[in-house]
Amino acid sequence: VSISQLRASMEKGNWFLSLAIPCGTEILPTSAGGVPAEWVLPPSKSYCGTLLFLHGGAFVMGSPRSHRGLAARIAAASHLRALVIDYRLAPEHPFPAALEDTLIAYRWLLKEHCRASEIVLAGDSAGGNLVLAALLALRAAGEALPAAAVCLSPATALDGKGESLRTLAERDPVLRAETVGPLVAAYVGDHDPAEPLLSPLYGDLHGLPPLLLQVGSDEILLSDVISFAERARQAGVAVELEIWEGMWHVWQIGAPWMPEATRAIQRIGAFIQRQLAVHTQAA
Repeated sequence: VSISQLRASMEKGNWFLSLAIPCGTEILPTSAGGVPAEWVLPPSKSYCGTLLFLHGGAFVMGSPRSHRGLAARIAAASHLRALVIDYRLAPEHPFPAALEDTLIAYRWLLKEHCRASEIVLAGDSAGGNLVLAALLALRAAGEALPAAAVCLSPATALDGKGESLRTLAERDPVLRAETVGPLVAAYVGDHDPAEPLLSPLYGDLHGLPPLLLQVGSDEILLSDVISFAERARQAGVAVELEIWEGMWHVWQIGAPWMPEATRAIQRIGAFIQRQLAVHTQAA
């Protein structure tokens, strides 16, 4: 299957799910400092902050359109407006293009719209990887970090060494290491996949904001996510790790038809509201 076919398949499949965006949600195209993006505005216009959402798709597929429904439901549950960026994809644009676009959009938000304490980063799969890599890059540059971050089934390491890549290979109904590996390699390019900005699991995690990690018990990324949570806690990061029994890669996209997906998004919303409340009280 070619990458163009994979892209078309994701757009078609996720577009069906995106039809379930909350009634009254507004979609407004914009440019986030030159990065194509769209505002996803929930019906309630009393937003308490901004969600910068990074879509998944193994770095080679996906778009704001394919993940609009997921971003809209998380934004609504969190009482946020969402900015979903259309970052550049591999293989046409390998690392660090997607990360650069993420940082451009974040800095644009800071310059044009809100304070760092009003921003939450969130992403699924490859988007979760970009969330964590962006945090590492911002911290290393001494820039203001967001209030919190949420990662749904994140790819925390791209070196293919996670134990569950093998032990859960027969249980994961969504991901196959032999399929995803070449796609990820197209993003990694000539770089060492163990570089922290490609594999945040191996980075210095000190000083990161509170994190919520959701992962399914049946997905091949499980061990890497658990390892990341453990290393982050050892570095003093406030981490909430949720392992959802019987769930698979980015099951949250199944809301509102799947009760587990709806509950997961409700928990994301509660986490974000708690974190933003801390900053509001401190202001």
